[in-house]
Amino acid sequence: MAEIILTGKNFEEEVMHADRTVLVDFFATWCGPCRMIAPIVEKIAEEYADTVKVGKVDVDESPELAAAFGVSSIPTLVVFRDGQVVNKTVGYCSKEEILSLLDIDA
Repeated sequence: MAEIILTGKNFEEEVMHADRTVLVDFFATWCGPCRMIAPIVEKIAEEYADTVKVGKVDVDESPELAAAFGVSSIPTLVVFRDGQVVNKTVGYCSKEEILSLLDIDA
């Protein structure tokens, strides 16, 4: 399953009411580190589609979502379980670091 583009319209349903862990990537198209992390996040979305839902929020398109979750620097990755934030990291990180955030053994 591919990444889901998240907006103010679908965030509640796709993230807050998800039936599994959700990884949300807050990014911008102009951000270098965001472009560097994008293929890693995409690979996780493909490899762990059975256990993790992956969504992306363009902070320029949905600034209200970025503000709601205290995102002031990008990329920011936020992990949700049962509608609650359980983990968060800012800046570029490796696949192993992201899997650790998700509590998945690499």
